[in-house]
Amino acid sequence: MKSIQTNCKSLLIGSLPMEDHELATKMVFDYSSEIPLWVQLPKYKQEGMIRQFIPGMPGLTIEGDRVYINTKNDFESELVEYYEEYLSASQDHSVLAQSRFALTQETGKGFYVFLDWLKKYQPEVFTVKGQVTGPITLGIGVNDQDGRSIFYDDTLRDVLAKHVAMNAKWQVLQLSAYSSNPPIVFFDEPGVVSFGSSAYISISREQVMEALGCGIDAIHDANGLAGIHICANGDWSLALESDADILSFDAYSYFDNFILFKDAIQKFLSQGRILAWGIVPTSRPEDIENESTQSLLTKWESQVDAISTLGFSKQTIMSQSLITPSCGTGSLTLEQTQKVLTLTQELSGLLQQK
Repeated sequence: MKSIQTNCKSLLIGSLPMEDHELATKMVFDYSSEIPLWVQLPKYKQEGMIRQFIPGMPGLTIEGDRVYINTKNDFESELVEYYEEYLSASQDHSVLAQSRFALTQETGKGFYVFLDWLKKYQPEVFTVKGQVTGPITLGIGVNDQDGRSIFYDDTLRDVLAKHVAMNAKWQVLQLSAYSSNPPIVFFDEPGVVSFGSSAYISISREQVMEALGCGIDAIHDANGLAGIHICANGDWSLALESDADILSFDAYSYFDNFILFKDAIQKFLSQGRILAWGIVPTSRPEDIENESTQSLLTKWESQVDAISTLGFSKQTIMSQSLITPSCGTGSLTLEQTQKVLTLTQELSGLLQQK
């Protein structure tokens, strides 16, 4: 487990409501220059949460807007080929760089624009960030040919966990040349909130932890930092008790639920790990309009007071904190997005001065 002090630096989530990757990347550096990230533009179908990271899976079938895994026909031979490539890429980084696990120019244009930006301008950064849709969200969101979520299938769940893990590892290796601190790769996991619900009652805690652990281990193996981003309410102990270095949560809407997991939070912070506070609202336009830097500062400080009762000084909490929007801004207007990013930048600046 690595340990860095983030000292309330700002961090963005990934998606922006734009069509130009160059302009979107410039916006990232304008508002979050210490920890910039590559952008996802959901206006492009191939950059949606499922479409961007599912390519390369055996049995993948795309028919119009339908994306599914077909386990009929030549699936067994595809599966053998997949595992052979996985083993080779696991052992040889040069193989991984050219493998099915890498983003392509079509699926990851924002990633390659980001790399070009880093090479061209050589900005001084604290570190850099990437992201991948997590195995729980992908596993629940993608079905087989019969309409059943692939997370229920032991083989497909294993394949998917490895697929996500190797993409995360590939990102770390690609990004590691651009900062002295380890790159960060987040697993975007809104699907974790489905765990324990009536619709997914047969998904076990062990299955969730194993799938997350596969990806976290891959990032650590490449000397990166692993984050988990959960932008809804859920069982926070799943992420807190994993080996993730950073937990990103919606502090604006769900802090009262989050603080209920006192023992897990206490253990998480005592290990030097980092909370990414999604204190800047993104879910409701009226919240974005009504909040100010000062109102969010007041709200955040009251939340820190609550965490400090677990045995941590405010200074310690601040040294292990990042300030973020509660989620991505891809579904907002550009005007709303600019206010979200401004609030994030200004609040981070105020707290760093402290």
